[in-house]
Amino acid sequence: MSEPDMTVVASVRLRAKRYGETSTKLNERSRGVSRTLVIVALCIATTACERAAAQSRAANPSVSQQCDRSALRAVALENTTVDSVEMIAAGSFSPPGSRAPLIGTPAFCRVHAHVVTSNDSLVNFEVWVPDTWNRKIVVTGNGGYSNVPSFRDMANALLQGYAAAGGDTGHQTPTPDDLQWGAAHPQRIVDWGTRSIHAITVPARRIAASIGQNVLQRSYYYGCSTGGHQGYAEMQQYPLDFDGVIAGAPGNNRVRLNAAYLWQYLSNHSPDDGTEIVPASKLPMITRAVVAACDKNDGVVDGVIDDPRSCRFDPASLLCRDKDGSDCLTSPQVAALNKMYAGARNPRTGEQVYPGWSQSSEALTAMSDGRPASGWSQYWGTRDPMRVNFWRLWVFNDPQWNPRTFDFDRDLTRADDTIGKLVDQRSVDLAAFKHRGGVAIVYQGWQDPVVNALDTIAYYERLRSQQGSQQEADRFFRLFLVPGMGHCSGGTGTTNFGNQGGAPPTVDADHDLLSALDRWVEQRTPPDRIIASKIESGRVVRTRPLCAYPKRAVYQGNGSTDDAANFVCR
Repeated sequence: MSEPDMTVVASVRLRAKRYGETSTKLNERSRGVSRTLVIVALCIATTACERAAAQSRAANPSVSQQCDRSALRAVALENTTVDSVEMIAAGSFSPPGSRAPLIGTPAFCRVHAHVVTSNDSLVNFEVWVPDTWNRKIVVTGNGGYSNVPSFRDMANALLQGYAAAGGDTGHQTPTPDDLQWGAAHPQRIVDWGTRSIHAITVPARRIAASIGQNVLQRSYYYGCSTGGHQGYAEMQQYPLDFDGVIAGAPGNNRVRLNAAYLWQYLSNHSPDDGTEIVPASKLPMITRAVVAACDKNDGVVDGVIDDPRSCRFDPASLLCRDKDGSDCLTSPQVAALNKMYAGARNPRTGEQVYPGWSQSSEALTAMSDGRPASGWSQYWGTRDPMRVNFWRLWVFNDPQWNPRTFDFDRDLTRADDTIGKLVDQRSVDLAAFKHRGGVAIVYQGWQDPVVNALDTIAYYERLRSQQGSQQEADRFFRLFLVPGMGHCSGGTGTTNFGNQGGAPPTVDADHDLLSALDRWVEQRTPPDRIIASKIESGRVVRTRPLCAYPKRAVYQGNGSTDDAANFVCR
C-alpha cells in the first residue's frame, strides 16, 4: 500500500474512533448519525484498500496477466524460440496427440518452444506454469523412444503447485519406434540418449520464472523407463541442473538392455521358422506356478513375491507327463525357459552381459481370457527381435542385418564403442551431483519385464562401493524396490505411491515420491520408507511400506497384513 493510502486509512480509523466514543453519550438519534458516519468512513477505507490492491496487482502481475509472448521478449533464451503462448482454463485439457483429456487441471499458462541442439537436431518442449505457483519446477522425462512429452506427469506436478516441463527427446517423426530417425543422424541419438533434458531445462526454468514473475527456488526431475535413463544422464553428465531427481526403472544400460531383448528372442524362437518355443499363452501359467512355490518365502502369503532372488522354482516341475498342454511345458520349453532365466553371457569370457529376468516377471498380470496383459512376450519380439532396428540401423547400418548372426562378444564390443558412447549412462561417479547437494530417489518394480530389477540393483551396488559405505550412499541416493510391480506402475502389489501415471490416495511426504523428494531437499530429511497403496475399484485395499534398499518390509506378526503399520523396514 502506498504512503498516501496509509494516511487515508489512518485518518478514517481516527474518525471512526472519535464518532464511536461520542455515540455513547448521545441519544438514539445521535447514535444513528454516528453509525452512518462510521459506515461512510469504512467505505472510504475500503476504496483506499481496493486502490492499493489494484496498484499491487499492477506491480506484481498474475500468471494469467503474464501469459503472453511479449512477457518473454526480454528473457535470454539461447538457441531457443518461443512458438506459442496461451492461457488454459481450469477444468480439463487435451494435449496434442493424447488419447484422453487431463481432468481436473488448474488454470495454467502453456508455452510451446523449441531449442536447437546441433545443426541436425532440435528439441520441441512445453512449459506449464499454474496460476498459483510454488516457485519450483518439475522437468519430466519420456518413455521408450517416444517423442511425446509425459503430459500426465506434467499435470500431476501442476496439481501440486509446480511448474512443469517436458520435451520430445529431439526427434520429430510419426513413427518413433522404428528408430529410422536416428539412422545416420548421431546428434539426434545424442539428444534422445543424453542431452535433451538438459537442453530444455535451462530455457524452461527461465520461461517459468518470467511467466510466474518470481525467482525460481527449486528444480526437480521426474521420469520413468527412458525417463529414468534420462535422470541418470542428468546426474552423471549435467549434475548442476537439478536439486533432486526421481528416476524410475532406469534403462540407462541401454546397449545391454537391447542385447537382452535379442537374447530373449533367440532363446525362445525356433531357428527354423521363427515360431515361439514357449508360447506367450503359457506365461501366466508359469507365473502362477512360481508364485505358488515362493510366495511364502517373505513370511506373508499374499500373492506377491517380495524378493524373487529368494525363489528357487524349478521349471522342470511343470514338465508335461504325456503330451503338450496348456498347463505344462515340453522339454524344449523347459530348456528355453531356463535359458531366459539365465540371461545373456559373453561366450568367450563367461561374463554376464545382462541378467536374466526374475522368476515371477514372466506375466505378472493376465487378461480375462488368460493371455498376458504384461510380461516377457511384449519385449521378446514376434517376426523380429524387439528393438531390432537399434542393431540394424544404429549399430551395423545395415537394414538387411540378420539377428541370428549376433556375436555377444565381438558385436557387443562394437555397439559399446559406437552407440554406447552416445546413449549409455553407466558411470557411478556422481561426485559433482552429490557435492552440489543433489539427492536422488530411484524406484524399480521387482517384476518389471522391461527394465530388469537386477540390473538396477547392480548399478546401486556399484555406486555404494564407489561411495565407500552404505551411509555415504544413503546421504544422497535411495533405491526403493517394489514387490509385485511391473514396469513403472501396475501389478499385483502395492504399486501406487506417486509413481508414473497418477497421484497417490494421500499426497504427502510419507506416501508420495515428489513430496518425499521435496522434503529431502528442503528439510534434508531423506525417506527411509514410502507407504504404497494397492487400489481396487477406486478403493485402497492394502498398504505396505517400500523400504530404502537394502532393507525390506518385514511383518511384525500381529495385525492385518494389509496395513503398513504392521510392518517394519529391516
